[in-house]
Amino acid sequence: MSEPRSVKRSCETMFPYRIEYTHPHARENFAEHLSYALQELMPCPEIICVCIGTDRSTGDSLGPLVGSLLSGEAPPFVKVYGTLDEPVHAINLSSTIAHIQKEHPGAVIVAVDACLGQLKSVGWIQVGLGPIRPGAGVNKTLPAIGDIHITGIVNVAGFMEYFVLQNTRLGIVMKMAKVISSSILSACLNIASSAAFHAGSR
Repeated sequence: MSEPRSVKRSCETMFPYRIEYTHPHARENFAEHLSYALQELMPCPEIICVCIGTDRSTGDSLGPLVGSLLSGEAPPFVKVYGTLDEPVHAINLSSTIAHIQKEHPGAVIVAVDACLGQLKSVGWIQVGLGPIRPGAGVNKTLPAIGDIHITGIVNVAGFMEYFVLQNTRLGIVMKMAKVISSSILSACLNIASSAAFHAGSR
């Protein structure tokens, strides 16, 4: 994986940004902070969303759900990898990264994944700078990916993580996915109107 892009130090103090998906302004606030992060990484020719996970596990389906929701609405400059039909998971993550490096040089990569956390944090979504390490919550060693990462805390960590992911309520995961996908779409459309983005897409 190539080195992630660097951002201005003034932007670093804003991240990571966290908000509960049930917050009445979750979509707007999350999209606003994602826009800030994307703006700092401009110019670029396109934005790649890599939505990691599998539909074989309810909790781990957050990424593919986001990808499926995005794929039907994403503008041409946003490419989506990882959907319910074609998931990006532990088996094909490395090959997906290699494909992106070859086919989308210079693109900004936004990685999306589910994670486990404390009971009080379940339902919170987070956007941060730099790559994510998928599988860390279930003791898997997978390659890092992303210039920006988005995570959603879908259940409680600390004991039988695989079982916990498989027994996570789909309703919560789906609602989180809708907030995240809507925020990504809004942020990308906002960035598309900026001169910085168009400077990189020429």
